[in-house]
Amino acid sequence: MTYTRFLDRRKALSPKELEFISEAICHQTFSNYQLEGKRISLFLPIERKKEINTYRIWEKALSFGAQVAVPKANFKTNEMKHILFESEDQLEISTFGIPEPKKGRVIAAEHFDFVFVPLLGVDKKGNRVGYGKGFYDRFLRKCSPRCTFIGLYHFDDLIEQVEDTTFQDIRLNTCITPNHVYRFG
Repeated sequence: MTYTRFLDRRKALSPKELEFISEAICHQTFSNYQLEGKRISLFLPIERKKEINTYRIWEKALSFGAQVAVPKANFKTNEMKHILFESEDQLEISTFGIPEPKKGRVIAAEHFDFVFVPLLGVDKKGNRVGYGKGFYDRFLRKCSPRCTFIGLYHFDDLIEQVEDTTFQDIRLNTCITPNHVYRFG
């Protein structure tokens, strides 16, 4: 499946379907992971790309005493820093449509317990199709070996194999879909 086919599949979702998927993934997250008191990296949705609405995960994680940080991308260096996300008034929408914090305390990669990773598609080994800039691969490489990388995927069916994977691509540990949690070796 090509990059555009993954995007087209998401674009075909109605707002109601996307909200149902987002709710189901939030439920799966808290049914399968203990996030209390943990440090979490959580992407916020690019609405025009119909990404999973992760605000409910943020709200619930905060209510359990988790520290949640969100990425701020630097497109000149293709690096991300993660900033503690405490209130929505910290946010601004970047030129790429990404909700990002304007200010706040930076949390270093090695301090995270869980990283929630956006993706367009994922295969049965935990290889993901992203947007192609490698932001997350560079970031995940800096995380502690004890950190769990969790993909959030709109659809329950994983693809057989992601083509074009390289040694620089970092595999997920698990992937949460509306009806499943897939764990990779």
